[in-house]
Amino acid sequence: MAKSRVLVVGGTGYMGKRLVKASLAEGHPTYILRRPEIGLDIDKLQLMLEFKRQGAELVDGSFSDHRSLVEAVKRVDVVVSAMSGVHFRSHNLLQQLKLVDAIKEAGNIKRFLPSEFGLDPARMEHALEPGRVTFDEKMIVRKAIEEANIPHTYVSANCFAGYFAGNLSQMETLLPPKHKVSLYRDGNVKAIYMDEDDIATYTIKSIDDPRTLHKTLYLRPPENILTQRELVEIWEKLTGETLEKINVSEEDFLAQLKGSDNFVMQVGMGHFYHIFYEGSLTNFEISENGEEASQLYPQVRYTRMREYLKRYL
Repeated sequence: MAKSRVLVVGGTGYMGKRLVKASLAEGHPTYILRRPEIGLDIDKLQLMLEFKRQGAELVDGSFSDHRSLVEAVKRVDVVVSAMSGVHFRSHNLLQQLKLVDAIKEAGNIKRFLPSEFGLDPARMEHALEPGRVTFDEKMIVRKAIEEANIPHTYVSANCFAGYFAGNLSQMETLLPPKHKVSLYRDGNVKAIYMDEDDIATYTIKSIDDPRTLHKTLYLRPPENILTQRELVEIWEKLTGETLEKINVSEEDFLAQLKGSDNFVMQVGMGHFYHIFYEGSLTNFEISENGEEASQLYPQVRYTRMREYLKRYL
């Protein structure tokens, strides 16, 4: 069976560049939306040119030009969006509504994967302000997709290792602590840590799979379901050093969140709260509306956190 042609929107971003690499590695004819909005961002341009050298095609299109989006979409079978949804980089999830309009008009797309990749927004109706904006906007995009009857798959990829594992789930840093580590409550709530390259691999494997059509693909490889304390212990074994543990109570964490005057920090803390105090990644069973990636694709050798953390030694 011929491989689907894949258009990656946001193909030079944090997840987008990984999705392009995974698509090329899986043998898909791969296209990247080249938007004039990149302006003088030379790094993005050079990355696109490198992907072109590797076999990707660059397709011009702009969110301010509906016709250009429609024409770009008509060239492919599958659209994967990697528009940024984090406030400390850029936050433009709702721009995807223009992409939905283009896909609806083009009428040829076999599968659309919007930019999600984190907590399942359908389970976050109770989310704290102001961080709930991320989930609310993702649900607005979902509603538009479903009302337009666009074939789709949603991907819930849990904790990006680059932001949650290398720093032992500490806030405001990407590096592991040297002496002290904060544990949320007692550090015994289960989370799920994913190497971003593996997220891209699982995502691309799902695009032609009838088992994932109109479903949420949850990335829950069993050896990466860990408590924060277990993650810290892996690091301690690798380094041979013991960190001082500081337990942060739920009350103290919420007080810090509410007392902050930094909007971006409040958004991030809200997400940390749901992950490490509520256990929102693991406190439910996958329903008939979902599938688990490592069970569908056991051939993927996903990165365990012990191997991942060795990069930081």
